[in-house]
Amino acid sequence: MRKAFKGTSHLAKLLPTGTVLIFQTLSPLFTHQGQCQTLTSKTMTTCLLTLCSISCFLLSFTDSFRDERGKVRYGVASLKGLWVLDASIRVPVDEAEKYRLRFIDFFHAFMSILVFLAVALLDGSVVSCFFPKPSEEAKELLVTLPIGIGIVCSVLFVAFPSQRHGIGFPLSRN
Repeated sequence: MRKAFKGTSHLAKLLPTGTVLIFQTLSPLFTHQGQCQTLTSKTMTTCLLTLCSISCFLLSFTDSFRDERGKVRYGVASLKGLWVLDASIRVPVDEAEKYRLRFIDFFHAFMSILVFLAVALLDGSVVSCFFPKPSEEAKELLVTLPIGIGIVCSVLFVAFPSQRHGIGFPLSRN
């Protein structure tokens, strides 16, 4: 039971909740409640989906740490370590190694985009905008594909947890 709760907490860290909130707020406005009668509406909706996907990708590389005074500092992982957003603070060289980019970070970033796109496929306004009159096969795919993506990504997130504490996620005292 303890492992299940721990796995769920890792999953909550990786879902693009802030990006989804922005998307859910703006998509009805950009799609005109799913009508998308003009090319501008479709273009703006495509741009919204693209920007939110990029946000999901980039936020997967954020991390945080406590400085010498115990204050939480945020940064972005790089090949050499953590690039701290507050330029006056530096991560000690010996500690910077544990914050460098790894393959698993790119894996999580890609999975985060997939989860976001699954949420977008569940949004009625977006589906109506791009598929105003879907066939029966397309309707079935639009219902099952997001659920399948969600299940597969959830299992992979739990199986391969992230060690990152991104922006907005709690940092342990240790």
